Amino acid sequence: MLGSRPDLVKLADTRWDLIVIGGGITGAGILHQAAQLGIKALLVEKHDFSYGTSSRSSKMVHGGLRYLKQGDIRLTRESLQEREHLLRHLPGLVVRQSYLFPLRRGQFPGRWAMTVALWFYDLLAGVRDHRWVSADDLAQRVPALDTRALTGAMRYTDALTDDSRLVMRILHDAVEEGGRAINYCGVNDVSRRSNGDLTLSVTDHAAKADPVRGGTPVTATLVARRVINATGAWADQLSGTPARVRPQRGSHLFVPAQRLPLSECLTLVNPRDGRPVFVFPWEGETCIGTTDLDHRDDPDREPRATRKEIDYLLELVNGFFPDVQLTDADILSTMAGVRPIIASGKGGDPSSERRDHAVWSHDGVITVSGGKLTTFRVIALDALAVAGFIDRHRHRALRRAGPRFAQNSAIPTGLGHPLRRWPEGDALLAEIDWVLQHEMVQHLDDLMLRRTRLGNMLPRGGEERLPVLAKLVCERLGWDQSRWEVEVQRYLDIIQDSYSVQEA
Repeated sequence: MLGSRPDLVKLADTRWDLIVIGGGITGAGILHQAAQLGIKALLVEKHDFSYGTSSRSSKMVHGGLRYLKQGDIRLTRESLQEREHLLRHLPGLVVRQSYLFPLRRGQFPGRWAMTVALWFYDLLAGVRDHRWVSADDLAQRVPALDTRALTGAMRYTDALTDDSRLVMRILHDAVEEGGRAINYCGVNDVSRRSNGDLTLSVTDHAAKADPVRGGTPVTATLVARRVINATGAWADQLSGTPARVRPQRGSHLFVPAQRLPLSECLTLVNPRDGRPVFVFPWEGETCIGTTDLDHRDDPDREPRATRKEIDYLLELVNGFFPDVQLTDADILSTMAGVRPIIASGKGGDPSSERRDHAVWSHDGVITVSGGKLTTFRVIALDALAVAGFIDRHRHRALRRAGPRFAQNSAIPTGLGHPLRRWPEGDALLAEIDWVLQHEMVQHLDDLMLRRTRLGNMLPRGGEERLPVLAKLVCERLGWDQSRWEVEVQRYLDIIQDSYSVQEA
């Protein structure tokens, strides 16, 4: 298990084979693979685990029909194979889900084009899951859907997950295999010694005395034979090379399931720009997303859904569900994440950029960025190969063998299930108690927005629930009343700034 948070100064006593910078899904995947190979590896994360893109994705473990349309058969096949691996090995965390693609008269693609595409999609995955759904059947499955010119829908399957809980599961397994991980430790710089070792100046931002009383953060020097920079949208800051990442923002809305009830995912094509938008059940409510825009804000400021993006998603969903007519008042929360897309250099529409990952090196630092949540294991193996830990033959063998995960029975059953509504009362407190003891929670937003999703699923970030949690959180984390009040204000400021409806 991940367990209690290690001491940065003690970690500095070890000469590591590998230090991974970045605690999202890519960094977690690298640590997991490295630990299984017997590599002495440490992961350091500037903020919290899964703080960035890996807690704000579209929650899908999927092959990507859009990539097939773009002719990227290799990425689609790779993604589908990894999807099937994760479905087999992480049941309850990665869950197969039905998707419906409504079709209307005069719309492209039509039934037969979609049939051919989905036949090939299933072939690449090694399953047979697609079929035609008549207009009458579709109206029963999704009663609120506009039926004008509706001919039916193609049904296929992909998978859903809780992306942040997936990162935590990979980290738990990595530590069980011998890896180490620490959050809230920022890398200031990386330099190379004459013997080829790399030194990292790292500051522990959680080790200061107390945000109420102040204090000085602890800084230590870590040493490793290899360093992998897996910081996603921040990769260019440490790569030492010209910028390669094109940050793109994707925003989502969460609304009550009572207002827009769904038991299956819908793939809706926006008639205005031809972009696919998903509307799907997730953790007891309904999620709508995503947008796809260049992100030009300060990367160290938490992203937020803009007024324009909120209007875009509301207009789309109200067009397909004319009797529902969602408004700002229905939105439980917004969520924006920044995708680290490898820039083609051609500019143009952000949606047309490929979702491949890239691995490159400079002055001893290996940088990896881009790619998809679904293919994190493939990305990890590619990074370890470039770092020299595995050769071409071992790389191929590991790819073919598929993932290996511990049967981690200590994790509470149901924690992270993407279709489960969060429990109430004592059951919720029991899960939170386990999280507080085992998952390095340092701030209230770690608990509310990443270890659990209460901040996304409840109005105003679950502010009304906080008094119920106060005693347990303070006891487990050793906070006094002053620290609790500071944490509550910090958390509510984050909710207001980055997870709430923004005015024009």
